[in-house]
Order: sequence, then structure tokens, then C-alpha cells
Amino acid sequence: MKVLITGSEGQLGRACVDLFSKSHEVIPVDISDYDLTLVSDVEKLFHSIHPDWVLHCAAWTNVDKAESSRVEAMAANALATELLVAACKEIKAGITLVSTDYVFQGDSSTGYAEDDQKDPVNWYGETKLKAEQAVQGYGQIVRTSWLFGHGVNNFVLTMRRLMAENKNIRVVDDQTGSPTYTVDLAEVLLFLVNNGTPGIYHGTNSGRCSWFEFAQEIASISGYSSEKVEPCSSQEYPTPAKRPACSVLKSSYLELLNYPQRPLWQDAVKRYIDSINQE
Repeated sequence: MKVLITGSEGQLGRACVDLFSKSHEVIPVDISDYDLTLVSDVEKLFHSIHPDWVLHCAAWTNVDKAESSRVEAMAANALATELLVAACKEIKAGITLVSTDYVFQGDSSTGYAEDDQKDPVNWYGETKLKAEQAVQGYGQIVRTSWLFGHGVNNFVLTMRRLMAENKNIRVVDDQTGSPTYTVDLAEVLLFLVNNGTPGIYHGTNSGRCSWFEFAQEIASISGYSSEKVEPCSSQEYPTPAKRPACSVLKSSYLELLNYPQRPLWQDAVKRYIDSINQE
């Protein structure tokens, strides 16, 4: 297939371009190429490329800045998705939207299934929920959480930098999720695009942890003392945007398509750090 991948310069986009290029004709597109919030740019893109499938990785991902840039964040996440879906319907192309755990309130102790009620606690979550509504009933929605991978700064790289500077690090221990390696998520996305079945799917690495436990694991694998990592509460580390306390995404629909169990998040972190060390 001819697969258009938006957000191709982001950490997930890069992993998807690398993987999809092995079996499909890939057209990578980023913000410097086209403004997906403009009808004219989307029409120009589709007329020149005529894709069979769109893998929509592009997004406004600055959760805190979304609170003060609400119009821009909504346009980048919701309007762009609406325009892409309309263009896909016109030429009967498929579309897969990468969404987020932040569409849920986060007050569950066990995590969220694909069809659980959505109730975002911040504006970023609202914008991604609007994006989901544009896709639902036509394409695929793949929610993920706590992404890390090659290409841009992320939690793993930030922790390693601070540890290398021998700083004491305070990390919240009352937010829980499933750290997810972009390489593993790209495999899920390739499977779903090849399968073509519309619906909502949860694509994270297996297992769950707090940000504090995540940081401790990074320290251990990187050879730093985990004693440098100290727990704190979300109240002690205020941010402009409220975060869901629980971001765990339970998966059942991928399994119905016979997709195998995803690797544990600890294994994913080790593979990522090993790859960094080899560079």
C-alpha cells in the first residue's frame, strides 16, 4: 500500500517510517511540508499523493502549553484529523489515528478498557477526544501512553541527563501508566494497518508503574544509583495541566485479532537504552 505517515519527524513517526518502509510505499509528511489544519494543504497533499492509508501520528503533544494555547491545540489535534478523515472518505482511503490515555479521567484503580467512558481532565485530552470522534465509525483509533523512543526528548533521556549531572531527582509516585517504546507501538500499528479492521485499540507495552518506578528502572539499567531518585506527590509538583492519576490502558480488542502479548515495559526500556548506548 501507499501509506501516508503524518508527524514523520516525531519519535513515533520515525519508528513507523522505518518499519512501514520495509513492506509498503511510505510518504512521510511533517509540519514543514504541509499544514494539516488548512483545507488547501490537505487537498494539495491528497491530490498529489492519493494514499491508500493514512497513519496519523502528528499531534500537538505539549500538554501544559495546550492549556494556554487552546485554539491552536484544538486545531492541530481535532481540526487536522477532521480534514484528513474527510479527505480519506473522498478517495476511500483508510486512516489510523494515534490517540492517548488522556481521554480518560484517570480515577480508576485498575485502568481503562477500549469502550470505557471518556472524560478528560485537561485540554489536551479534550482535543484528542475530538479527534477520536472524527475517526470513530470510519477508521482505527489506537490509544497509547507514556511514549519514549528515538528522535526527540523524552522521559528516559531527561532522567539520564539529570542522573549524569549527579542531581537528586524528585519524581511523582501517584500517577500510574504503562511506558511504551515507539518501536513496539510501530509493530502494533503495522499489524492494524495491514489488518484494516476499524475500531478502538489500546497499544502499550505490558505492565504498569508510577513515574517514580519508571525513573528507578531507568537508573538501574543505566548504571546510576536509584537512591538519587526520590518520590513526591503530584501536589508537590504542580503543572499547568492536571494529569490523570491512572493512565493504564487495558487491551482486549487487539487480542481478538490474535495480536500477541506486548513486551513488558521494563524489557522495552532496556532495549531502548541499549540502542542508545550503541550509538
